[in-house]
Amino acid sequence: MPERVTAVELTEEAWDPFGWIPVEDTDPRDGSHRLEFAWADVHVNVIGHTLDEVTVLPGGLRCDVMFRHDTHTQCLMALNCDSVVAVAPAAEDFAGARPTASVRAFVLHPLQAVVLHRGTWHWGPFPFGEEPVRLFNVQGRRYEEDNASVDLAGRGLSVEVVLPG
Repeated sequence: MPERVTAVELTEEAWDPFGWIPVEDTDPRDGSHRLEFAWADVHVNVIGHTLDEVTVLPGGLRCDVMFRHDTHTQCLMALNCDSVVAVAPAAEDFAGARPTASVRAFVLHPLQAVVLHRGTWHWGPFPFGEEPVRLFNVQGRRYEEDNASVDLAGRGLSVEVVLPG
């Protein structure tokens, strides 16, 4: 039976193992984290994801593959609609007794931004509905050369991501 993970609201504490949430410039913590780009190839663009890219389940979506970037951090901000992102710590090798037990899922509302630590496994963000999610994206320009993946479905480890409501 696949692991089931319910998407929860984003909080700094819950997101901390996977990256950080940018703060206001007036917050004393502003600047305490830094983006990292080992190849000095920082790039900004707008990307999107649709439900055509994933399996839609009653009340959720199925996460069949996760990706990671070992040379850079990545910043994502949902622009137009609610979406869901699943993550796992960089140290996860998906080989233990319950290899997907470390996967967590978070709701991203429009204009909420997150930063992924280097190497954090991630899937999405994918929209809740038919409207494609548009994402402000900061990542390494050569991400295709640094886009490791794990085929959860091929290992029989797919994760069912339950959407709230």
